[in-house]
Amino acid sequence: MNEYSRSDYFLHPSSLLVSKDLQWVTTVLGSCVSVCFCDPKKKIGGINHYMLPYWNGDGLESPKYGNVAILQLLNKMYDFGVKKEDIVCKIFGGAEVLGEQNSVFNVGQRNIELAYRMVFELGISIANSSTGGKLGRKIHFNTGTGEVLQKYLVKS
Repeated sequence: MNEYSRSDYFLHPSSLLVSKDLQWVTTVLGSCVSVCFCDPKKKIGGINHYMLPYWNGDGLESPKYGNVAILQLLNKMYDFGVKKEDIVCKIFGGAEVLGEQNSVFNVGQRNIELAYRMVFELGISIANSSTGGKLGRKIHFNTGTGEVLQKYLVKS
């Protein structure tokens, strides 16, 4: 694959992807959050899409949960030879798309808080973010450059 090739991939909820090949990864976020990691030196990037902040230890340890998804993403970056100090992070999502009646759960806000706290505790710098609000987002992440294109999803 040369630098002008483009391979597209749709990232489903509860999953993640790390690639050393240039790929545009697309995902759609409401209250879910995506953490994007990129090593611009090695042109290796990864993204997750988690639905809930914490796995409580019951059942399968899944990237459905932020505390699992962020560590799994980091470990897969390490598997590709990336060093933590070379990782740049971007965080997206966490909208309260369900309206006021469900705001008691604050899933979007809890997902956002977990992402910022974990990334900070891991010692990774956050270059950019777009989180919260009332509208969902469709994002396109370039694994080779770390570029993220975002479009808000307007309710009809």
